[in-house]
Amino acid sequence: MIIVGAGLAGCLLSIYLARAGWTVDLRERRGDPRARGTIAGRSINLAISARGLKALRRAGLEETILREAIRMPGRMMHSRTGTLTFQKYSSDPTHAIQSISRSALNLTLLEAAADARVTMTFNQRCVNLDAARGSVSFIDDNTNQETSHTADLIVGADGAYSVLRGIMQKNEGFDYEQSWLSHGYKEMHIAPVATGTHAPFAIEPNALHIWPRGGSMMIALPNRDGSFTCTLFWPHKSSEQGGGFDSIQDIETARAHFMREYPDALALMPTFAQDFQSNPVGSMLTVRCRPWSLHGRAVLVGDAAHAIVPFFGQGANASFEDCEALTDALAAHPDDIPRALAAYEQERKRNTDAIAEMALTNFVEMRDRTASRRFLWRKKLEHFLHDIAPALFTPRYDMVSFHTIPYADALARSRKQDKALAIAAGVIAVVAIVASVIAVRWIIGASQSASAT
Repeated sequence: MIIVGAGLAGCLLSIYLARAGWTVDLRERRGDPRARGTIAGRSINLAISARGLKALRRAGLEETILREAIRMPGRMMHSRTGTLTFQKYSSDPTHAIQSISRSALNLTLLEAAADARVTMTFNQRCVNLDAARGSVSFIDDNTNQETSHTADLIVGADGAYSVLRGIMQKNEGFDYEQSWLSHGYKEMHIAPVATGTHAPFAIEPNALHIWPRGGSMMIALPNRDGSFTCTLFWPHKSSEQGGGFDSIQDIETARAHFMREYPDALALMPTFAQDFQSNPVGSMLTVRCRPWSLHGRAVLVGDAAHAIVPFFGQGANASFEDCEALTDALAAHPDDIPRALAAYEQERKRNTDAIAEMALTNFVEMRDRTASRRFLWRKKLEHFLHDIAPALFTPRYDMVSFHTIPYADALARSRKQDKALAIAAGVIAVVAIVASVIAVRWIIGASQSASAT
């Protein structure tokens, strides 16, 4: 097997299959990050939850990863005035998502792949695929020489802008759709502190922090060194709903905007000017395509097959589930790789489409609804119903983040629950109105009786 891309999915898949007896050749466009101890490039901090932990446990890496992670059982909402409101993710106190650096996780997986005797070659730029022959070509960026290699199976794990998928798209019958989010993202940084309630953390470490501003937001995830990786999610272009990245003319305009929208965070950003000026604006897209395999010799996994926006924290988790599903399908059909690839896609396609939809929905919830009283009341009702009847009602967030229920099943079930919840809310509202009317009449009646007496 040749795996194109040594990111999270490529590394985990290489570990699984090397241990299952495959000879694995892992090739990566960038240089070897182990030499410098970090992964180059930008990334939004990862939120690893039940699905990702299950996949890491299978590789024997769960405990190692959890030692580098920070537990987040809920969200901390920040108002413009600095008022804090904590929202639990679940009524179950044992449930939490884990904040971890993408770089730290990728390095751990690379080391584990090396231990599993995976052959790893870096600075290899994929330039061609002949799936019918099981052949893939690379150019070595150090020597500028092109080489071709054949294998029983070639896996494209090369991310949302996959070269391998781009080549597959040129084949007749390949459907491809991409949609760009109107918002972009920019990374910022909250520094560690020497003193304070949470030192070395400047703010509560065991929470995902959100500054929801309606149409835009900022989030912050904790790191082990006491810092927070912040991410601005702003529209690329200004609109009636508010300003975008295009409205920021200079660093003073940016500072004034932060002073108005995120004053409590700005006070904790000593490198604000440098971060805002140096860190570029990234874009986010959703990718849907099919088929995921070609000629039974090449297949896509992770973002290469189904890139999603990051607002449910499920990108890495979904990719890890792909690795498990592909490994299991190859084990179930050891002498029929095309059949294994078909089984893998049949299981995963509907589920990745479902999480793509839920991730987009959750963006609107995070930026627009989390600060509203109606949203808080609804969450309390969801948690109450889950507490009294867990077999009948499980909130969507719990099903996605704290269970391994297939995404498509979680989406279908949550839609039915939403209808039931709307009915329950209506009944409660009617009962409350009737009770209020009865109470008012009783008070009036009692008052009239007292006056007559």
